[in-house]
This record gives sequence, structure tokens and C-alpha cells, in this order.
Amino acid sequence: MLEAVRAGATAPEVPPVEVEVRAALSATASDVLAADGYVIGGPANLGYLAGAVKHFFDTVYYPCLEDTVNRPFAAYLHGNDDTTGARRALETITTGLRWRPVAEVVEVRGAVDAAAREACWNLGAVVAATISEGER
Repeated sequence: MLEAVRAGATAPEVPPVEVEVRAALSATASDVLAADGYVIGGPANLGYLAGAVKHFFDTVYYPCLEDTVNRPFAAYLHGNDDTTGARRALETITTGLRWRPVAEVVEVRGAVDAAAREACWNLGAVVAATISEGER
């Protein structure tokens, strides 16, 4: 799913933006502050955000609270059977950060198929195009 997002964000038909990928446990508030937009993604474990993603938000929330308002973001979640709690937590956190969703959350339950990869590609393309438009 990550590779599909990256492919969409860097596709030739999408206005060029710099794409950097950070693992949730290594991403810092400085990374978030330096970025013009975000795609957050990962597994939904037991129906909730993966611990690494929750840790990321715990780490960056207050340092980024005022300086990242209205930044565009999108997200994808992958769970074996349920992503409801993960989506709810993601929406609560990003609403608190006052980030601007630019696409519906891509939620995949079970195996990742071609439709899921296409949805992730579109997610990356939408975020990149939104960031590019904001830079003009």
C-alpha cells in the first residue's frame, strides 16, 4: 500500500513534489513541521491504530499543534477484519491537529488487491496535487 501511495505521489502526470517516507517510530516533530502535507498509513491491530502510529501521534501532537493547522493529509488503514476503531482514532487525532483531509480514508480489510492498490495510488496523487497547488 505504501508503494502504491508513493507511486501516485510521484507519477509523471502529477505535479512534482518531494516525497519523503518515515517509519512511524522514527518520524519526529521536526519531520512533521518540515512537511507541507502528509499521508498516514498502517495496520489496524485489533481494530485500533497500530501502536507505532499511535506513538507517532503521541510524540508529535503538541509540538506540531499550532504550526501545522490546515495542512493537507490523507490516510490508509489495513486490517484483517476491522478498521473502525483505527479510523475513529485517526479522525479524532487529526481533527485535534486541525489537519485538512483531502481524500477519504482508504480502508482495506483482508488481502490487499488491485482495487486497494489503485485507491492508494489515487491517495498519493491527490495529496501531491493538493500540495503542489498550495505552492503556487
